[in-house]
Amino acid sequence: MGVLPFQLLPPPYNASISASPSSVEGTTINYAVSKSLHNNVSRITGKKFPRRLILQILCLNHVICYASPALAAPVIPDINEPEVIRTFKLPSGVRIQDIVEGEGPEAHSGDLVEFNYVCRRANGYFVYSTVDQFSGESKPVVLPLDENQMIVGLKEVLTGMKLGGKRRALIPPSAGYVNENLKPIPEEFGPRRSLFSHAQEPLVFEVQLLKIWVMTLEPPSVFN
Repeated sequence: MGVLPFQLLPPPYNASISASPSSVEGTTINYAVSKSLHNNVSRITGKKFPRRLILQILCLNHVICYASPALAAPVIPDINEPEVIRTFKLPSGVRIQDIVEGEGPEAHSGDLVEFNYVCRRANGYFVYSTVDQFSGESKPVVLPLDENQMIVGLKEVLTGMKLGGKRRALIPPSAGYVNENLKPIPEEFGPRRSLFSHAQEPLVFEVQLLKIWVMTLEPPSVFN
């Protein structure tokens, strides 16, 4: 870029170039090329490029990157979403996606269930998870499927699930934290405050059902 329109003499000549100390844009400049073998001086005439044109050439790559984002942007691998088995909407307004169907018995109203969950805002921002994203350690929640203790939307999500099943659900505020006594509620102050600050907007829950206890049988040791 910015190469002047003349060529130096080919070997065996060693050439040095000197230019007049000052020039005006668009005028003719004389360059002196000395030949070491003959001590003769040849005069070569060339045109100076306008400064604006040189700057445009230097900035060409910068312009291309902005004009063509495909060339400028880094390659980001695709994130594969889990395959959805089915999607349905309940009368309460809860929208559910079955990700993994699970096996074995189904959870019913009144049963005691153990599950992991991730809670996010509808725009995808993280609120809370029972699974640590760094260590992988989990602190599952154990709750009865009772709308007086659990938010209605999550009760509806867990009801009918089989062991090992996974579901994603969009829960509207009317089926969510209508009061602060309903669970699940994070124990930590920060996540709990974040949850209630967004309680008046739709929340996305991703749940995995781990255990089911039928309450007519002996309850688990955590309640003894």
